[in-house]
Amino acid sequence: MDLRQMEYFQMVCRLNNLTRAAERLHVAQPAISVAMQKLEEELGVQLFSRSQKQFTLTTEGQVFLARVEDILSRTQDAILEMHEYRELRKGTIKLGVPPMIGSYLFPHIFAGFKQVYPSLDLSVIEEGSLAIRGMLERDELDLGIVITCHMSPLLQSELITSGEILVCLSPFHPLAGVEKVDFAQLRQEPFILLKEDTYHRQVILQQCKRHNFEPNIILASSQIDTIRGLVARGVGISFLFDVVARKDPQIQCVPLVEPLCIEIGLAWKKDRYLSKASQAFLDYMSTLIAK
Repeated sequence: MDLRQMEYFQMVCRLNNLTRAAERLHVAQPAISVAMQKLEEELGVQLFSRSQKQFTLTTEGQVFLARVEDILSRTQDAILEMHEYRELRKGTIKLGVPPMIGSYLFPHIFAGFKQVYPSLDLSVIEEGSLAIRGMLERDELDLGIVITCHMSPLLQSELITSGEILVCLSPFHPLAGVEKVDFAQLRQEPFILLKEDTYHRQVILQQCKRHNFEPNIILASSQIDTIRGLVARGVGISFLFDVVARKDPQIQCVPLVEPLCIEIGLAWKKDRYLSKASQAFLDYMSTLIAK
């Protein structure tokens, strides 16, 4: 049984006549007759009461017609919906965004994208960069904005921007006025870091290990405003991207003697099918980067 047989059956039921159904469908009458016979044979029931070329539905035929009309209606809806997706009048993109990147970079991206594609929806999942990479690999996201260092071979990425991690201090901290800070000078400081699913945190812990000390982590949070507020009050120190840190006049930002530079990119799984909507977002980001 195929959709063509169902369409033939529906038209015969509407017109109660094989000849007129064939004319309406622009096919030969024998093709309609054969299709109806095969349909009855396949179903094992009689769908029509045949009398002088008039086709009257049997009880079984009436039940089958109701099902066929539902199937054909749903099929047409599906075709129309796919057309909307193709024409980018409909679509959803599952996008992963780390909290620190989201706080300064994503609002600009989101506003611009919605202006160009108002009918497309961005479903944003806020997780750390490492968690987003894992979700991309497991096909749980379409795209992700991540730190691109040491990327998995399963993922592909396009560079969005680059930056530097700065030490963030209270304006009253003894190191607040220095030009640069050696990481070893931070040995006794209370650290306020992002949560464990972030590449950013991993980088800081690697630096602690490299300088032979165990950090005193007093708080882990994914809320950038919370981190900045605690730093400003002298509760502890933190490490933020330069563009994020310098936005807050209540904290002091000091570069490290050995700079910690990072690159941020848009990532996706190499062998994953990208929907028209996802491809539109990727194209939009490529245009944005090129400016």
